[in-house]
Amino acid sequence: MLRVGKLYRLHVYDKKEGRSGKEKLKSLGRVHMTVFAPDGRHVVGFTITQPDIAGMVKRPDLFIAYDAFEVGERGLVATKGKESFDDAARKRLGIDWDSCIIWCGMDAKTTDGKELGYIDDVAYDPATGEAQTFYVGDGGLSQKLVGTVEIPVSMLRGYKKGFMLVDPAAAELALNGGLAAKAGEDFAKAKVASKEGAAKAGKAATEAVDKGSHELGRAISRTAKAMEESKEEFEKASGTPKKKPSAKKGASGQEAARAVGKQLGKMGSMFGSFMDEYKKASK
Repeated sequence: MLRVGKLYRLHVYDKKEGRSGKEKLKSLGRVHMTVFAPDGRHVVGFTITQPDIAGMVKRPDLFIAYDAFEVGERGLVATKGKESFDDAARKRLGIDWDSCIIWCGMDAKTTDGKELGYIDDVAYDPATGEAQTFYVGDGGLSQKLVGTVEIPVSMLRGYKKGFMLVDPAAAELALNGGLAAKAGEDFAKAKVASKEGAAKAGKAATEAVDKGSHELGRAISRTAKAMEESKEEFEKASGTPKKKPSAKKGASGQEAARAVGKQLGKMGSMFGSFMDEYKKASK
């Protein structure tokens, strides 16, 4: 399985024949967005942001099909010539371009209305394009502390008004990959290895781990609002210093991606119509 987050901002190259007859690589731009089929369960390709002409004239994004590149040391290298890109690639794959979806950055909630956070990453099979897991978090400090909810594609129920809809059971999934969980795991290992060392850790450390890794984890997995509340509780329990919120100007790519997710509720699921909105949000 491949994570789309690993491909974001990688350089994309096309093979060209040089003057000497030797094959060389031509840089096309960088990976920008992951495009899903209208069913939301398959990655059909990626958009490529091309560099401006003379640093001034904007150029439209290219599209590269999911099955038309190899991942190399320098980035992605196209493998199907002209059929790797744009209309030729869409025609070859039979894609209804205007009905395609961009999941990354969109908010997710259960069909009974529980908001879970937003889609931060997706794991998919690069051979077939089939999505396997959606990673949902809040993109902030609490995500780093307690991790993300891993929602299997089998729980996907569709799209509605700017939200990915998933099965209600997704609200009960455990969090994975957070620093608090790692801290709890390390504490447990230390306790097994040395009773004396564990005793010195004291009651405060135990409470911090329990509260940060277990109680908060269960609360955060339910709603995006609970994520924020739990972050404050974890900071109080473990002494984690608070970070000032970043200014709106110069927002990260992750924040820009989430802005698109919100715009989808206004623009609808038609891919072509919200492309401009994404570019505005990601500047």
